[in-house]
Amino acid sequence: MSKQPAYWNKAKKYLCKKDRVMRNLINKYTDANLTSRKDVFFSLCKSIIGQQISVAAANSVFLKFKRKCNNKINAKTVSKLNFNQLKSCGLSRQKVKGIKSLAEQTLNKSFNPKLIQKMNDEEAINYLSNLKQIGRWSAEMILLFTYNRSNIWPMQDIGLLRAISINYKKKYLPSDKYVNLLKKRYDPYCSVATWYLWRSIDPEPIQY
Repeated sequence: MSKQPAYWNKAKKYLCKKDRVMRNLINKYTDANLTSRKDVFFSLCKSIIGQQISVAAANSVFLKFKRKCNNKINAKTVSKLNFNQLKSCGLSRQKVKGIKSLAEQTLNKSFNPKLIQKMNDEEAINYLSNLKQIGRWSAEMILLFTYNRSNIWPMQDIGLLRAISINYKKKYLPSDKYVNLLKKRYDPYCSVATWYLWRSIDPEPIQY
């Protein structure tokens, strides 16, 4: 894992000045921060595996997947596993196709993660969304957790919406208008605000 992003402390000071709720969260949760394992393939696999299942189920499937890869989660290892080997980890047919396609595109260079560093957030989201089983939400998670982009605001994320409802005493689901108002308030550090809002409803810091 890497150290906290270079902007983290500056972002905390900025958010504390902009928002009372955020100031309380930042002062409450001082035990951790956003980090990155800087491994896009690993994170994309984890993202595909975790879709539409509980955190506990996702962790169980991912451990089986990791063992099947002999603890070496990379395109070369995954490409050598056949459909049934991957399916036996508890993966659906669509998720197996997504992971196999990711490995193939990584090896033949039709997917090149290095290009993402030169893209703005929206360009990177569109690029990642071209991969099988990767939609906007998954792409945002990659930008936030792997690339540590500073201004990601995943409006489709149920955990974020729930945290907004609880912390800002709004009905669930909060209105798009209010969620967008917060986005403008937190800009250019929406990722940091997102992380603290998630932290407020989860005893364990989230990591992809």
